[in-house]
Amino acid sequence: MAEIGNTKYLSHRVAGLKPSGIRKFFDIAATMKDVISLGIGEPDFTTPKPVLEAGIRSLQRGETHYTSNSGKLELRQAIADNLFRLYGVKYDPVTEIIATVGVSEALYLTMTAILDPGDEVIIPTPCFVSYQAEVLLAGGVPVEIPARMEDDFQVDPARIAAAITPRTKAIFVGYPSNPTGAVATRETLLEIAKLAEQNDLVLISDEIYDRLVYDFQHVCVPTLSESIKRRTILLGGLSKDYAMTGWRIGYAAGPADLIKGLVRIHQYTIMSAPTTAQDAAIEALTNGEPFVQEMVTEYDRRRRLLVDGLNRLGLKTFQPRGAFYAFPNIRASGMDDETFAEKLLKEEHVAVVPGNAFGPGGEGFVRACYATEYSKIEEALHRMEKFMQRYG
Repeated sequence: MAEIGNTKYLSHRVAGLKPSGIRKFFDIAATMKDVISLGIGEPDFTTPKPVLEAGIRSLQRGETHYTSNSGKLELRQAIADNLFRLYGVKYDPVTEIIATVGVSEALYLTMTAILDPGDEVIIPTPCFVSYQAEVLLAGGVPVEIPARMEDDFQVDPARIAAAITPRTKAIFVGYPSNPTGAVATRETLLEIAKLAEQNDLVLISDEIYDRLVYDFQHVCVPTLSESIKRRTILLGGLSKDYAMTGWRIGYAAGPADLIKGLVRIHQYTIMSAPTTAQDAAIEALTNGEPFVQEMVTEYDRRRRLLVDGLNRLGLKTFQPRGAFYAFPNIRASGMDDETFAEKLLKEEHVAVVPGNAFGPGGEGFVRACYATEYSKIEEALHRMEKFMQRYG
């Protein structure tokens, strides 16, 4: 008699997906006491009070029903206004923006909407773990192009050019980068965008960390030129910049005919993003700028502490200029990244994520997140110093 729940019933795409390398270490850490986590990529700040209150008022008004599939028009207008204020890029809130359940859904919708079986998507790595997975789930083929520390973890456009084939459908970029904290210069992005134009490809840009930059001016990809904007799907959200991870609000912006495809999938799978969260997001986008600046200032202080500390310990660390991650090279320990992360967690109760979880180019590194309070980073560095005295 066949076993109920037998994995033979899973699709090949799902059965072939690797478990998240991030989740493994969270699960281990959850069973231990006194763990300092530099692993989870989530702000330790609470959502700003005015944004919380806007969500509460929404509930009290009885805003507990579905919205338009694309999201409340007031929210889409706020997203459009924010993008214009920050970068001078114009989107029609009616036809060119969709509110999603976080950027994760926006990513899923984008890949599902544009990919046919066997279509290739070029993805610079190391990168966030969901990028390749969503391509695979949509029936596509991720083509990974490793970036190097020597290039400040900016992908070499020449390597992208060499990877383009007749099956290539899109180029994906994600700056500021999770896990490296790298940012991309206008020159690099222009070269990548020209490749998309020359080869008639979709350009997908995940800019979820756009406001979390230090000593750098973020380059919003659709601002590079009007012709590039016409082939770009911009992914963004409020989770990181406004400390709203649990609210689950993101968006995609792009040409109306492409966004229409995203809406078509969204209306059958999700219906609409959470109504209360949409109202809170309107408040965040309209009046949340002072809170963003406060958080950026504190992240910058933590960034300097962590990066300087890691370098002092002999863990050579690239200077991140965006997001809230450091990506130290741990070869001085004599271990691979998986062993380093496991031993550090078990022996010193400090959680980091092995770099190999983020794709080719991540081997020999670990991701350390500084979205945790300053004193905990100090203690984590103290514990890591003891660790390196034994192994470094």
